[in-house]
Amino acid sequence: MAKRDTSCSEETGMTWQVRANCQHFHKPLGRKSFLCFRWGRYADNLVRSYKYSPLTFLPLTLYEQFQRAANFFFLLIVVMQCVPLIATLPWYITMLPLLTVLIMRGAKDLLTDLGRRRSDAKINRRPCDILTTQGFTAAQWKDVCVGDILRIHKDQVIPADLLLLCSTEPHSLCYVETADIDGETNLKFRQAPAITHDELTSGPIEELLLPFDGVVWCEEPNGRLYLFRGELHWRGQSHLLDIEHMLLRGTVLRNTDTVYGLVIYTGSDSKILRNCGSLKVKKTWMERFLNKVVVTIVVCLLTVALLLAVGCGLFEHWVGSKIEVLAAIRGSYSPAYRGFLNFWGYIILLSPAMPISLYITFELIHVVHCLQIGWDIKMYWEENEKPAQARTTSLNEELGQVGHLLSDKTGTLTQNRLIFRQCCIAGHIYGDITAKTKPLDLSWNRFSCGGLQFSDQRLVDRLLQRNCPETLEFFTALALCHTVMSEWKDGLPRYQAASPDEEALVCAARELGWVFLSRTRDSLTVSELGFTLHYHLLAVLDFSSKRRRMSVLVRTPDGGLKLYCKGADVIILERLRKGSPHQESTEQALEAFAQSCLRTLCVAVRCVSEAQWMEWSHALSQAAMATTHRETMLEEVYEQMEKELTMLGVTAIEDRLQEGVPETISSLRQAGVKVWVLTGDKTETAVNVGYACKLMDPDTRLLQGEELRQLLQSPTTEVSFHKDKESLVWSTDKMSQKSKAAIVVDGFELAELTKTPEMGGRFVALSNQCQSVLCCRVTPAQKAEVVELVKKNSSSVTMAIGDGANDVNMIKTAHIGVGLCGVEGGQAVQNADFALAQFSFLRRLLLVHGRWSYRRICSFLRYFLYKTTCFALVHIWYSLYNGFSAQPMYESWFIALYTVMYTSLPVQCLGIFEQDISAESSLNRPELYRVGQKQELFNPLILCGTLLYSIYTSIILFFIPVGVLQSLDLDYQTLAVTVEMSAVFSATLEIILQTRFWTKYNCAAVLFSLVVFFLSSVILHSPRLFTSFPNDYIFFGASLNAFANPVVWLTAILTTCTAVLPSFTVQALSVVLAKNNKHKIHSSKEPVELKSWFNRGVPHRRSSYAMSQGKGFGKLMTLGMGVRSTTPSLEGRVTPATSLH
Repeated sequence: MAKRDTSCSEETGMTWQVRANCQHFHKPLGRKSFLCFRWGRYADNLVRSYKYSPLTFLPLTLYEQFQRAANFFFLLIVVMQCVPLIATLPWYITMLPLLTVLIMRGAKDLLTDLGRRRSDAKINRRPCDILTTQGFTAAQWKDVCVGDILRIHKDQVIPADLLLLCSTEPHSLCYVETADIDGETNLKFRQAPAITHDELTSGPIEELLLPFDGVVWCEEPNGRLYLFRGELHWRGQSHLLDIEHMLLRGTVLRNTDTVYGLVIYTGSDSKILRNCGSLKVKKTWMERFLNKVVVTIVVCLLTVALLLAVGCGLFEHWVGSKIEVLAAIRGSYSPAYRGFLNFWGYIILLSPAMPISLYITFELIHVVHCLQIGWDIKMYWEENEKPAQARTTSLNEELGQVGHLLSDKTGTLTQNRLIFRQCCIAGHIYGDITAKTKPLDLSWNRFSCGGLQFSDQRLVDRLLQRNCPETLEFFTALALCHTVMSEWKDGLPRYQAASPDEEALVCAARELGWVFLSRTRDSLTVSELGFTLHYHLLAVLDFSSKRRRMSVLVRTPDGGLKLYCKGADVIILERLRKGSPHQESTEQALEAFAQSCLRTLCVAVRCVSEAQWMEWSHALSQAAMATTHRETMLEEVYEQMEKELTMLGVTAIEDRLQEGVPETISSLRQAGVKVWVLTGDKTETAVNVGYACKLMDPDTRLLQGEELRQLLQSPTTEVSFHKDKESLVWSTDKMSQKSKAAIVVDGFELAELTKTPEMGGRFVALSNQCQSVLCCRVTPAQKAEVVELVKKNSSSVTMAIGDGANDVNMIKTAHIGVGLCGVEGGQAVQNADFALAQFSFLRRLLLVHGRWSYRRICSFLRYFLYKTTCFALVHIWYSLYNGFSAQPMYESWFIALYTVMYTSLPVQCLGIFEQDISAESSLNRPELYRVGQKQELFNPLILCGTLLYSIYTSIILFFIPVGVLQSLDLDYQTLAVTVEMSAVFSATLEIILQTRFWTKYNCAAVLFSLVVFFLSSVILHSPRLFTSFPNDYIFFGASLNAFANPVVWLTAILTTCTAVLPSFTVQALSVVLAKNNKHKIHSSKEPVELKSWFNRGVPHRRSSYAMSQGKGFGKLMTLGMGVRSTTPSLEGRVTPATSLH
């Protein structure tokens, strides 16, 4: 039997075997790992987001750090300095800084990884109940294994992917919240297979679960959240399984007391973790470019060292052999061998051209930038007491270079709350979304739960007076036409719906007096202004994304038959009967609601005769029993009933945006950032939100479907995106406005359009000419694929932002990942590089902190390369005077302290505090952000200019002191001290010229560096140190002699002024030649009014229905599954008058 099952499963692709209550089968096949080796089939249920283990930390961190070219180079330098024949500098001059860099970077990585471990441990220790031979026992998530049977209680998070076996609800239904997976807060229903429900609920569930020995054959672990194929083999029968039978890890059990499930996938095999992707080490463009610079400098250094070594050999051959003293010093070494030794000596001597302290300072500046982000009080959200948080310290400068922002929608741009704001009934519009009026007095309604943000007393008065039949019929439709489940708490009805739209409408009807109380399989109970009425439910014509509408056919208390229908405007309008009243005024209301970016639904009614009902009921029964093309036949039958409708009115719902979202997106667009929205929602929903949040302008044309396909297949993507009214042919006029278009594409179209690299490149190229891109109905894996597509076909820096577990994969894939501390759990934040409390904080993060970080890092790198290169290249010019002997120009301690003490603090202050304009001006002038996108401040051309400037400075630093002092009776040590003074003065004056924003710390750093230079020179040149350590302190008394000589001071000052003359000239010319108004940045003191609506003038894309992934609960309603009569006893009819008391 097992062999036959195995062969059949292999043929169907279902090769994953799970045996219930059979740990002796699964445990030997458990997945194990050692270092980088892994084996076994079934994963454990541990979450591991950390990188290091006690065994792998040291080798991995050393491997990562020595991938930096400079670190590896200095490791070789340390090795060479230990060889006496070629050591031109003491070994500790390089060894100590290298160890400091490795320890600091390793400690930072270790602390970051320990934080991940603590977060993982918190998840792994969550409680759950596992079935054992002693019954259900308390355990933790980390103890769960494949094949275990779990008991999940209400409001608990599902710890693994489970097959639902049974529940305490009728027909073993349960309801789960999937906010942490797909971002939707509305509930989804799941149902156990009929066989397990029937058998396991026929007695005490725990006793029946102990001998349960079912075997599940299903597909291998994968990341498809909305698909599952499997078979349950039990008691000689096979039962098909699909996603409706599964409870996925990360979902939350709601409105169900207890469920029991069989563990199918655990840990890294679960669907949500399959969508999270692997941990990726991110490197900035600047760091990669800096590595290339370091490699270039190494090549140049080796070339120069080779040339100087050749010069040494030639000098020894032509000159040294003829001078007795030099010949004695050379000894028995040949000129070639002497040149060979000096080649390595020059490599050591010139190594300070790439100072190891660069990376120490680089790390320090990054850390301080991260702290500044966390300290920014304007990015602190008081409601949840969440400051902005930089969870990584290596991506700060890329915040100033973002070219593409890829954002989730639900919970990221929106608040995930829908609000009933307006309606149009019988041609009259009710509700005011602009005026701040007092809330309605609903004290007459004993079922009111509060929270209605609708303001128009006229509607309440008309309802209470009952003088408008259309108004009464409208709210009757809202109370009946839905698939909402009711639950009673504290004597009030609470609703759970398949979509937030339905919940908002039913709640609004409840507040205004039409209270949905309960439902059974064939009835609906409603309280209409205090009168309890029972409607006989005949049929539910359920919602689907294709139909874009739903209807209910009911028998009213007076015996009549009515069809209530609600749906998208374009669907309902074409099904109205001829001469339907108020049609024109209703369309005008639709236009007004669309301009306010409110989501609209049309509500209609049809009176049905008994004959029509009997005929249609017969056709419905036949379609329902069809074995082939059943769905198509049902839709045709539905179509026959949903016609000749009479318009009742229109509802207008606001999908409220987060505070400041429109202003943020508008500023980012002005800054040149291309904003893409990736969502699992329907197209209509995403488009409405796109207009509301200023992702698109009011006159933006949408490119989608066949039109988009034709553009991508056209010979050129240089198009203007406008249609000729007569021919409806896309124009290719390049002079037209190209940016007035936005691409709208769903997940299936996206997969097809980008199936080849060429088409993917064309898609990205086309999107770069558009305002924005909306990707709808995309899975978490597709979100990551879109990010990868942009990265592959664009050179810009990508940023992904989201708030749910479904966004983790794209957050990891993007160059920069931002997680929002929203209502959907913390997985996005745990895997993000930066954490924010609100989307609007992104504006300040990029335009202020990102722009400042980019400018500071660029200024820091340019200056650091300048000061170290000009300092080191002096040895080359000195070699022309010392016979290419690899003798250093400076004292060895000056070489060690130059970049660590004498010039380090001013450049650190430059990298930490520098700003060209204020934060307020940066926000008011978002176009200044484009400098980072174009990499104008640090690129190969700028780098070449910096290196040429450093070469010029090194020449001045050496030849002016030599030219002045060679005619005087001053020794080598005095010349060395003079050059040292000139080098320190030049570096200090250059940092003064580069600094635009002075603080007390900048002033103190400059003064401190100069004082330290003079004090340390005097101390290190003291005779006492020479007496104690004659080999390490050979410049005894040199500094005091030099400082007492006025010629030395004059020479140093002359050298300094000449060295920085090019920089001073360039800055002076830039000020003189610049336009007068170029530096005038005006800051507005006016407060910005936050609005989520504006006139967009596009009336044809205004309707939306639901945000749920699948169909509604219509099937459950008609079958009576999960329907409980929980209505409290109502004493007769309650009138509005009596309910006041």
